[in-house]
Amino acid sequence: MSDEIQDVTEGAVAEYAEIAARYKAGEELSDADLDTIADVAVSVLRDILYHFDAQDSPIDEYDGDEGELILDVTAPDLAVLIGRHGRTLESLQTLFSLLVSRKLGFRYPVAVDVEGYKSRRHDKVISMAHSAASRAVRQHSKVSLPPMSAYERRLVHIALRDNDRVDTHSEGTEPERRVVITAL
Repeated sequence: MSDEIQDVTEGAVAEYAEIAARYKAGEELSDADLDTIADVAVSVLRDILYHFDAQDSPIDEYDGDEGELILDVTAPDLAVLIGRHGRTLESLQTLFSLLVSRKLGFRYPVAVDVEGYKSRRHDKVISMAHSAASRAVRQHSKVSLPPMSAYERRLVHIALRDNDRVDTHSEGTEPERRVVITAL
C-alpha cells in the first residue's frame, strides 16, 4: 500500500476512533455517532454508484429489525445492481461492507438494498419456509428448498426455529447448498 493511501486510511480510522471504542465496548451510540456512521456509509455508496452513473440516485436510510442501518437506493433502471437472483447485490454488499469497515476502523452493520429487492426477497423466503414446513408436516416427509445464499438459509432456519413440528438443516455445497425441512 502506498504511503499516501495508508496515511489517508489511518487518518480516517483515527477520526472515528472514539466511536469505534464506544461501539466495541458495547456502549449505546449517540444519535450524532449514528449520523456520522450513516454519512460515511452513504458517501461510500455514492462513490460506488458513481461507476454506474447513479451517484445522484435517492438513498433512503432506515433501521432494520436487527439494529442494522439499511440504505435503500431508489432509482429506476438499477436492475444491473441487483443481478440474477440478487447475486450482484450480494457482491456489492460484500464490497460495500469492507469499504465502510475500512473507513470507520470497525465493522458496523450497514446493509445496501436496491429498490426494496432485499426486503421483498426476505418476505418471499419467509413465506416459502412456512409453506414448505406446512407441506412437510402434511405429508410427514422432508421438503427441500431451492439453493439459497447463506443469508437466505439463515432466514429459513430462524423463521422455523420455534415450529416444534419441523426440523431444519442445510445440505450440499455452495452454490447448490439448500435447506431441508423435516417433519417430526
